[in-house]
Amino acid sequence: MFFLRELTHTILLHPSYFGAQLEDYLRRKLYEDVEGTCSGKHGYIVSVVTISTTGEGQILPSTGQAKFKCTYTAIVMKPFKGEVVDGKVTIVNKMGFFAMVGPLQVFVSSHLVNADMKFDPNSSPVSYRSENEVIQKDTKVRMQLVGCRVEANDMFAIGTIKKDYLGQMPE
Repeated sequence: MFFLRELTHTILLHPSYFGAQLEDYLRRKLYEDVEGTCSGKHGYIVSVVTISTTGEGQILPSTGQAKFKCTYTAIVMKPFKGEVVDGKVTIVNKMGFFAMVGPLQVFVSSHLVNADMKFDPNSSPVSYRSENEVIQKDTKVRMQLVGCRVEANDMFAIGTIKKDYLGQMPE
């Protein structure tokens, strides 16, 4: 799920930033631009670990801006089918429930919940209940991913709690 990746990013810099603080500004701009973003190819960029090179700037003739190509190492999150993850339930409805695993939203359909668990619309908050389990908002759950979709700017997954050792986690 988590990987270290060597990535590149291009930063355009206005001439007013040229000066003694150029390196610091490039570093801050890189963090702002890439941390917390999602790319279809690499996954969700959690954090920049190191900046390898910022390269020499290339002045663009028409605007006077400089273009810097930065190479950096980042921690990225890319989920895979079959992976077991822990998350926190955010929404429960009769169709199933949604849980967040960091920046990843996982949907568990009512068909992928244990057969003995029933939706209880009369409880407050609404929940899925069995004899020894209650899944409601803010419950911690362990799920297995049965499908993942990483788009250009977002990630989604479908999970199940129908197998052994999955479902509500002990507090």
